Amino acid sequence: MTDRHDKGLQIRRKVLGTAHVDRAEAAKTPFDTPFQQMITEAAWGTVWAGDAITLRERSMLTLALLAAQGMEDEFMMHVRATANTGASPQDVREALMHVAIYAGVPRANHALKLARRVFAEMGIEV
Repeated sequence: MTDRHDKGLQIRRKVLGTAHVDRAEAAKTPFDTPFQQMITEAAWGTVWAGDAITLRERSMLTLALLAAQGMEDEFMMHVRATANTGASPQDVREALMHVAIYAGVPRANHALKLARRVFAEMGIEV
């Protein structure tokens, strides 16, 4: 493995949690191992590991982009990750208000419902 891969696993664990990453690593097969290595190095070891913006800011950007694309599972995973990134429910709301204006009200409205559900599961009142 590369230094970028090791850094990517470290950041991925910090953001998504060790249990999530351990489950994902255990579920890898020879078919998807190259894909997992690529996203660990590119997404986590490069984009998320940069120092130009904070994890909180990266979290907000990621949530907005996932909501705008209608990526429900990934969006909910990253809402859960706000517990580790420092993004507050108010930050999520603000990101989704941008989604409403720039990507569409239906996408943002649906993402707000998903975020409320995830926050409730996390025991966070919104």
